[in-house]
Amino acid sequence: MRVVAGEYRGRRLQAPRGTSVRPTSDRVREALFSILGDIEGLRVLDLFAGSGALAIEALSRGAASATLVENDRAALDAIRANLAPLEGANADVVRADALAWLGGRRGPFDLVFADPPYSSAGKLAGPLSQKLPAALSPNALIVSESDKRDPLTLAFPLEDERTYGHTRIAIHRASD
Repeated sequence: MRVVAGEYRGRRLQAPRGTSVRPTSDRVREALFSILGDIEGLRVLDLFAGSGALAIEALSRGAASATLVENDRAALDAIRANLAPLEGANADVVRADALAWLGGRRGPFDLVFADPPYSSAGKLAGPLSQKLPAALSPNALIVSESDKRDPLTLAFPLEDERTYGHTRIAIHRASD
């Protein structure tokens, strides 16, 4: 797994061992960021950050800052290892349950990645849809990743939806 483009292009990324984290593939990240276009200066929130690949890709492409929220210890170790060599990367790593952390009304964020464990997507859709608005800037984008057979269906206007194998990417726009 590598950073696809930008300042950190080609840099290898570590994924935590085991099956609790499923990193977004290089191919899907490349397609996603092509769809998103220019993200220069955006404030990014990566919920269920896993290896941190989505936030690191965003930072590499010019995002102003990234907050990575993850509860799994092995994933946090991988995130910190992946961020360590990135001099000047404005990133905060938070060990917390994503829903509990959102309850603290942090933000505002311009771009949010929500990539929960595929098995949890169905039960997280409602709580995420309720808690996310308080953390969003006007017109923020929310990108969800889930299994197409059991999608994470958020209650925000859908801008785009794509599938790559069994992976579903949905891009939503926050309501003004």
